[in-house]
Amino acid sequence: MSRVGAVALAYAALSLATFLAYGWDKLQAKRGGSRVSEARLHALALFGGFAGAWLGMRLFRHKTQKRAFAVVIALAAVLHAAGWLFAWWLAREG
Repeated sequence: MSRVGAVALAYAALSLATFLAYGWDKLQAKRGGSRVSEARLHALALFGGFAGAWLGMRLFRHKTQKRAFAVVIALAAVLHAAGWLFAWWLAREG
């Protein structure tokens, strides 16, 4: 597997894990059970699961009233895109 393929797989796995965490948290919120911490949901998005976080927010209608979640997801996406652009620029120059 190429590096690009491995990175894409890692992003997909993180997004799936984040999506499932949002779904689990929503289910637990309805049941009154043990919840996923907001810090953990933010961390999952920041580590690369921002696509799953966005989809989870929309599909489960979860955390949509909390502006911080939308901000963290957008920030994570921008930071990762900037990182990839920087890596591409370094590779092109090298």
